[in-house]
Amino acid sequence: MEKNWTTVEILGHSRHDWLNKIQLIKGNLELNKTERVKAIIDEIIIDAQHEARLSNLKMSRFGELLMTANWGSRPFRLEFEVIELLKGCAPLDGTMHHWTSQLFSVLDAALDMFGENVLSVSIFENMAGYIRFSFELQGMLKDESQLQEFLNKPIDDHTSVEIEEITDSEWVFSVELKCDK
Repeated sequence: MEKNWTTVEILGHSRHDWLNKIQLIKGNLELNKTERVKAIIDEIIIDAQHEARLSNLKMSRFGELLMTANWGSRPFRLEFEVIELLKGCAPLDGTMHHWTSQLFSVLDAALDMFGENVLSVSIFENMAGYIRFSFELQGMLKDESQLQEFLNKPIDDHTSVEIEEITDSEWVFSVELKCDK
């Protein structure tokens, strides 16, 4: 289900995120844990850099989906990074937004709500000019068949999901798409 955010809702979520970060810094300062404060600030900087890179992909719907994924009540926490991507690809926005929205719905149904579930997404451009979206899911699935069935379906006529590794608590899979501008 896609949410149409109002400006007030966006600002409210953003303010809440920043207050959490500031409280972490303040709490660690009060405990005189300056090294931890430095690490938190470094994490904030890295997250902001990845958000900026994601915003520059020319994939606004996909970017919005990733940046707002943790604002809802999902059974997983999303992390993302954008690595070595020189240019974005607007034509892939609809495809990746649609497919990733479906993935999130499958995970919402298949993951154990009480598990520590994390979905990490890495985005980069390979040497052949394809954009690779790599997904690593760590967590507890209550129904593996739903995810397996979803990942076995092709994304489009030319693209399928490559399942790289499956263990009891980890699934690694990726999608490579050519940007046809």
